[in-house]
Amino acid sequence: MLAILSDIHGNYPALVAVLADLDRRGCRRVVSLGDIAGYYCMVNECIGALRELGGLHLKGNHDHYLATGAPCPRSRSASRCLAFQRTIVSEADLQWLAGLPERYQDASLSLVHGGWRDPIDEYLERPSPEYFEGLPGRFFFSGHTHVQTLAGWQKRTYCNPGSVGQPRDGDPRAAYAILDGGTVNLVRVQYDIDAVAHAMRRCGFERRYYRNLYLGEKIRAASG
Repeated sequence: MLAILSDIHGNYPALVAVLADLDRRGCRRVVSLGDIAGYYCMVNECIGALRELGGLHLKGNHDHYLATGAPCPRSRSASRCLAFQRTIVSEADLQWLAGLPERYQDASLSLVHGGWRDPIDEYLERPSPEYFEGLPGRFFFSGHTHVQTLAGWQKRTYCNPGSVGQPRDGDPRAAYAILDGGTVNLVRVQYDIDAVAHAMRRCGFERRYYRNLYLGEKIRAASG
């Protein structure tokens, strides 16, 4: 049994709830598809939990931004969150993020954060069998869109496990997936969104930065 997590984004209460759910299921093997950093203010706690957990963790675009000091080219809101995280994250954790691999491949399993053309920053929103032609593997997992997806074609399966820390499919529960033998199961877990909201307020972020968590959507742009 293998748990696949993605897009934690500094949301420690969501990560804690997911890890507790895995413990209840007796699942000890975990991989993460990147974007541990970005958006929410408990990036240190999330990195610490994953480093202690061990296993395989890939690099996402927000991990790259944080490790390199680059802003997010698409979102001023995301860039503000990253700027805050740079004031609290340790140099050791930055180096750990910078050293994460961008992809993983074995005989049956293929993992990236974004897509197989650009493992860091490709949005694979409408996976098709044609996209995967010529790619080795049986099970393909990627994140980045924050939308839980499962599709199969003949002997191939594609899954986006959704986002642990910021779901964008209208369901506010933390999302992840489990690969159990030859079956992929999508999982949702309730968590304490209020705890994230209170932490963000304490760090000086206004309501629009966390209101979306109650709705299962992305952060809205500032009005006016």
